[in-house]
Amino acid sequence: MKIVSSAKIRKDLQEQLVQEFPQMNFEFYKSMEEAEASLKTADVLITLGEDVTPEHINSAEHLQWMMVISAGMDKLPFEELKAKNIQVTNARGIHKSPMAEYTFAMILDYARQRNVIRGQEQAKLWNRRVTMTEINQQTLGVLGAGAIGEEIGRIGSAFGMETLACTRSGKPSDNFTATYTSEELHSFLNRCDYVVSVLPATDVTYHMAGEAFFKAMKAEAVFMNIGRGQTVNENALLDALDKKEITHAILDVFEEEPLPGSHPFWEHSSVTVTPHISGISPQYQDRAIALFVENLHMYLADGRFAVNEVNLDRGY
Repeated sequence: MKIVSSAKIRKDLQEQLVQEFPQMNFEFYKSMEEAEASLKTADVLITLGEDVTPEHINSAEHLQWMMVISAGMDKLPFEELKAKNIQVTNARGIHKSPMAEYTFAMILDYARQRNVIRGQEQAKLWNRRVTMTEINQQTLGVLGAGAIGEEIGRIGSAFGMETLACTRSGKPSDNFTATYTSEELHSFLNRCDYVVSVLPATDVTYHMAGEAFFKAMKAEAVFMNIGRGQTVNENALLDALDKKEITHAILDVFEEEPLPGSHPFWEHSSVTVTPHISGISPQYQDRAIALFVENLHMYLADGRFAVNEVNLDRGY
């Protein structure tokens, strides 16, 4: 079996794979451009996902399985993958710790006025009349409660927050006080002091956070997006902020990335911008390759996967 990687995998992890699976023929490349020729005869592809085009899939005559070492799936050529019956797994879940930590770092920064305090520190200004708030007894709502959302709910509970989730099914979870279905979205939004979106980019979620979405939120609420930029109608969000329909937005993902310097988000007093960093972690590749190893063992044993098989019809 020939396994080709177009992702830039660390040397120590390459050596680990070769040692654990000596019967496999591994070929490691730094980019898809380098891997293209080998992909034509590959049985398995390890990829970041964003580098795969329909032409790559059509030319890969032997490809059976594609491991995407990221959680985002929105740029994959799904129709071509389905047409050739290629199985796909991803690294869903490996971001839960860094993204949950980011979530609460940003929530606490907002609640405890870290930007104001930092400005006073730089100005050597001793001013105790800074409006502080607690997150204890506040209501935290998570939109799209997969592995990342579950971890956010767990930590929110530890802070003494009421935790709510909104998912397709509304299935109950130990990490949330209550779970709403997607049909109950506006009732969910109306209860939350903080709304954290971890939604993937699909046809169903495109611009889900639009005019009606923000009108359903509390006027004092904060909206955070760490899922995908395509799920938010950015003009509707700006309008909601200008009309004081919500208080603040914390945004790590955008429809266009990098966010253009001319975009009004940069200078808006009620927007915090970060450059798609919530999932960054030094453990990223270790966790992703561990999932691949787990799946490869099972795949070699009986052609199935242990974790994270992607539903190509749903797109995640």
